[in-house]
Amino acid sequence: MSANIGFIGLGNMGGPMASNLLKAGHKVKVFDLMPAAVEKLAASGATVCQDAKQACDDVQVLISMLPASIHVENLYLGEAGILSSIAPQTLVVDCSTIAPETSRLVAANAAERGIQMLDAPVSGGVGGAVAATLTFIVGGEKAALELARPIFENMGKNIFHAGAAGAGQVAKFCNNMLLSVLMTGTAEALQLGVDNGLDAGVLSEIMRQSSGGNWALEVYNPYPGVMDNVPASKDYEGGFLVDLMIKDLGLAMEAALQQGASVPLGSLARNLYINHGKAGYGRKDFSSIQKIYNKDEPES
Repeated sequence: MSANIGFIGLGNMGGPMASNLLKAGHKVKVFDLMPAAVEKLAASGATVCQDAKQACDDVQVLISMLPASIHVENLYLGEAGILSSIAPQTLVVDCSTIAPETSRLVAANAAERGIQMLDAPVSGGVGGAVAATLTFIVGGEKAALELARPIFENMGKNIFHAGAAGAGQVAKFCNNMLLSVLMTGTAEALQLGVDNGLDAGVLSEIMRQSSGGNWALEVYNPYPGVMDNVPASKDYEGGFLVDLMIKDLGLAMEAALQQGASVPLGSLARNLYINHGKAGYGRKDFSSIQKIYNKDEPES
């Protein structure tokens, strides 16, 4: 069944997600501060909105996908906040990866207006957004999740209910902290093997089918030329940016400090990514961390 959907935020992730909703037969109204992003969706049949409030008009579901907590808070609660423009029967879904406290704050304000809201950060990267194979990690009321499920299924293949408002954000940064540790460790092991005369592809297959096997070796190998159609074989273009990994690891560190939790590996991975970003790789895919281990190709 088609729905009227408003979509705010058409970046590397939001654009393909909105496109998949159009392909599924939904009527989609879109808004973004970047005209080129809006024009691309308009060419696929989306209705262009002049501002965020217009994207809220006469929709059953409103989805936002924004860079950081401050953007989400300003969108919904700022001076020109859109919560006051959203009809109570509208289901609001924020797919941004932000601080759990911000998700809880916005959800609480939405609840005061009788609006159901979910935080639903995603995993799967740009490739998953394009292929509609994302994983949605959802915080909020289960009943609201069931209302959103058909919409999620048009954009992804895995949907998890993590818990109450903000829980989706906690699960997301825990996942990405682990991902950063796996990727840095995989890159380190691959380079050690290459430095000692092994072929990166052969070593990757050995580790993939041995006790060192992990997601990076299975589908996202960081060593150039080993795996087709991954950022490592495209000069690390596309995918999940180093800058975004740094942001997510920052959220994990903030949560760890608040709880007095020990996260030594996550902290080390964050430091490695911060240094990598400062070396000029912030806009490259996070698997480009491989470069810090290659003594024959020093970072710029």
